Amino acid sequence: RVGHDTRPDTSAPLEAAGNGGPRQMIAPQLVWGTEPGLRPAFTPLQRRPPAVSRAESRNLGRSGSEPPLSMQRQAALLSFLADLGLDPRGLGAAALAPIEEALSHSSAGLPLNHERLEFLGDAVLRLAASQFLRREQPQLAVGRHAALRAQLVSDRWLAELGSRCGIEQLWHLGAMAAGDTAGHATVLAEISEALIGAVYLAWGGAHGGLDAVERWLSPHWQASLALYLADPDRDNWKTALQEWSQGQRLGLPSYVCQERSQRHGDPERFHCSVRLNEGKLLGEGLGPSRRAAEQAAAAAALQAIRPAPAA
Repeated sequence: RVGHDTRPDTSAPLEAAGNGGPRQMIAPQLVWGTEPGLRPAFTPLQRRPPAVSRAESRNLGRSGSEPPLSMQRQAALLSFLADLGLDPRGLGAAALAPIEEALSHSSAGLPLNHERLEFLGDAVLRLAASQFLRREQPQLAVGRHAALRAQLVSDRWLAELGSRCGIEQLWHLGAMAAGDTAGHATVLAEISEALIGAVYLAWGGAHGGLDAVERWLSPHWQASLALYLADPDRDNWKTALQEWSQGQRLGLPSYVCQERSQRHGDPERFHCSVRLNEGKLLGEGLGPSRRAAEQAAAAAALQAIRPAPAA
């Protein structure tokens, strides 16, 4: 109508800040129909998503535009899934589609890539890890569960998982990403997390997908959990050293790193020493990155200052 103010209502509630900052929430609109035979100019929003059958859940994420998988590729994917400890019998091309999508890194420039499944895999991974810890360590306090879960879902753990499972033999990777040795661990973590989301979908999503993910990951978590319980500060030695020094009222540790080589992926590229404020050397360490070298130095310091376990 004439004189109607078209500016957004600033009294409307704001969504949580995301990559683009706070956004004004959009109220649901009525769904208007169209005449028979006419195609709507947009896909109407629905207040409630339609129910998804078990068969349909296996096809989530497919656009229908990707090329069909060859019989040779299907056989390779089925063999790969069997090596993960899963039973792929009965999985057809439709169920294998998300597996192929997860193994297609965005750097390869294919129509579908790993990114959407990586997002799904992040949520599935955290839920599966929570259930695993609740089952395996029910006596631990919530805070200890949270600390252990952080280790079992970390990028470092995911990269190690991907390397152990041999996903590099089947992934689709762009030339630049393949040549970036410094970013190799990051790509492994991304693909591993996407593959978790893909396994969840291939085995039925909400109708059994979580069981398949736990069946795959539980043996790997068992091995990692034994290491973390034996050394609660494993892979987080810097925090442990800081807590020790503050508890002793010695101030914060300081780290000095030097680059010994410029070769990406060199396990001894950086040398790091850690000292207390008065200059006392606590430990030294080497690593392929500054962060890794600092962690190694902190681990050496903790080993030196802690009393040896009783025989």
